[in-house]
Amino acid sequence: MKQIKQLMIITGDCRQYGIPLWQCPQFLFLVMGFIILVSSTLFYMLAGKFIRDPQVVAMMILGLAAFLFALSFVISKSFERLAEANRMKSEFVGIASHQLRTPLTNLGWALDYLMGQGDKKKQALPAEERTEYMNILKENIERMQDLVNRLLVVSRVEEGRLALQKEKFHLPQLIENAVESASSFIAAANVKVKIEGEKEMPDVESDRMQIRQVVSNLLDNAIRYAMIAGDEKKDISRQAQITIRYGVRSKNMYVEIEDNGIGIALADQKFIFRKFFRGRNALRHQTQGSGLGLYIIKSIVKEAGGDMGFQSQENKGSMFWFTLPLQA
Repeated sequence: MKQIKQLMIITGDCRQYGIPLWQCPQFLFLVMGFIILVSSTLFYMLAGKFIRDPQVVAMMILGLAAFLFALSFVISKSFERLAEANRMKSEFVGIASHQLRTPLTNLGWALDYLMGQGDKKKQALPAEERTEYMNILKENIERMQDLVNRLLVVSRVEEGRLALQKEKFHLPQLIENAVESASSFIAAANVKVKIEGEKEMPDVESDRMQIRQVVSNLLDNAIRYAMIAGDEKKDISRQAQITIRYGVRSKNMYVEIEDNGIGIALADQKFIFRKFFRGRNALRHQTQGSGLGLYIIKSIVKEAGGDMGFQSQENKGSMFWFTLPLQA
């Protein structure tokens, strides 16, 4: 049963990469392990006929096994890099085309209407209606700009050019400002947000704007997925809610943002911080996203000297956390 379960896990990983089983790094590693076992057995049988000293035979077998193991590790890692590149290419094409196609379609439609091509009467639009279409143009342009900006940030991260402008600031105040800025979204989503932590906290020294982006991104995700769960439950006693906690642990300030939303499937959790990856729950509910947000904010936290992680259970919710070093 354990072998069957392990094979199912490997098969699931291969599906995540979008490649056949025989090209999957984990499967190749198992095949190489079998080859090492067979090779060691054959070598032992042959060496026993020509070498009388069993210690020499044992050392030779160990040397052969170590060499083959190192070779299999290098081969599987090389295939893993290729498989990851293939996965990112496919997901980038899918996500970028989706994220760009919708705003481009809206832009074309709005422009056609404003130019009179969508109105058979060729009548001038009232000022209020013209303003509405202009807002549609602006919104869709901003969506495309956001995707391009995210791609530029990813490029800087991979080239090691993600520079942070450090300054001292009060993290609890930043969290409250982020919640206040999202108040209209929170109200529209009917999500309850609770903040837990002491007001009197030491300052952190980091890039205020970048850390604000980290908090806002995590809060935005929590609102979206808590809202979806709230719509599905139809249960007032289990209202969609988010809890933000902060405090000091050791020499770090920590922040936790917990929701009772749709959670992350166990099979998706190890991919969650990878570029262009979106969990099956997110795709199932068709929430917008480029699959770059978590990759970018984790890179920001790492550059700031902190760490980031999460805990999640499908259909129960998620808790994302990050730490920042306190001011020296």
